This record gives sequence, structure tokens and C-alpha cells, in this order.
Amino acid sequence: MQGLYVVTDASITDPELLYRQVDEAVAGGSQLVQFRHKTIDSGLYLALAEAVLEACRRNFTPCLINDQVTIAKVLEADGAHLGQGDGSLLDARQSLGPNALLGRTCHGSQELMEQAVADGASYCAFGRLFESDTKPQASGLSLNQLKDLVSQCAIPTVAIGGITLDNGRQILDTGVAMLAVSGAVFRAKEIGEAARRLSELF
Repeated sequence: MQGLYVVTDASITDPELLYRQVDEAVAGGSQLVQFRHKTIDSGLYLALAEAVLEACRRNFTPCLINDQVTIAKVLEADGAHLGQGDGSLLDARQSLGPNALLGRTCHGSQELMEQAVADGASYCAFGRLFESDTKPQASGLSLNQLKDLVSQCAIPTVAIGGITLDNGRQILDTGVAMLAVSGAVFRAKEIGEAARRLSELF
């Protein structure tokens, strides 16, 4: 695992628009896509998830579902990303199988990282690093703290939180394998170009 990891814009409610956005991001060089959306409308959620999966499959790019292991299984996604309140990683692994990509949010905690590794995570996500619209309430993590965590992690690592083209290089200098980005790609005027420029940092 290495490269740009994009997280979809949760404010988008048009499946066709979301499909186009993901298609552009992947064409620009995104190596992994996470579908993230918060709604009580299950029909809309499924339509959006299916649009993202279709765009990813068209471009042979893995797609993860945020939080929802059951949906990931039903839609045959490539895996899921789980926060600390999103259930057991062991159960997710059993449900989705040995080849599924499973990510776990570890914030800035070595203890959470070690537990994720022990439970069979495919990668650990650390952050937030900078101010972020996606995770405004998340506690901050310094680059030095991130570097220490990366050096101790036995599996690939992902950095998240306010990552842009301007700060991406210094984050990669910590040794992380992937940069998880949302706004800097999906709210750019040219999504594909934004993804391409971020991908060129690797």
C-alpha cells in the first residue's frame, strides 16, 4: 500500500456527480478510495455507495466502505474502514474474509495501533494532523508524534486530517505509506489535476 488515498465528500448527495468525482480522482492517480457518507436514508446511501464502487471498478481501484461492514459485504467492496466506535475488527475480518482491506482509526495512540495490528488490520490511520472539515473535533497530532508511531507500526500507515499539496511532502517525510485526502481533491476546481499533483509527491 502506497500513494494517494481519497475519502469521498460526504456532502454530495447526487450519485451521478459522485461517480464523476471519483472517476476523475482515480484517473488522476488515487490508489485507494473510501466511501464516506452520513445519512439515515438507506436508499440514498446505497445509491451513492454503488456509484463509488462502479467508478472504482471501472478503474481497477480498491474501494472501502466507511463504518459499514455489512454494506461492504453486501456490495462486495474491497474492504472497510472502521473508527474506534464502529465495531470489532476481528468480526469485520471474519465477515469480509482474509483478503479484505481493513483500516482502523488509531488517532495518535500507540495502544490503539498495537490493538489494530493484533486484530488483523491492513493499515492504521493516524490523525488529524491539521485543521480538517471532515474531522473538526478530532484531536491534533504533531508530525514528530506521527513519525514515532510510523516507526513502530508493523503494517502500512495512513495519515489523515487537513492534508494538502502544500503540507503533503512534510507528512510523507515521516514515513507514512499513504495520504488520506478529501477536501484538497474533491473540493478542487479540477479534481483530476488535484489528485495528480498530490500523487506526484510520492
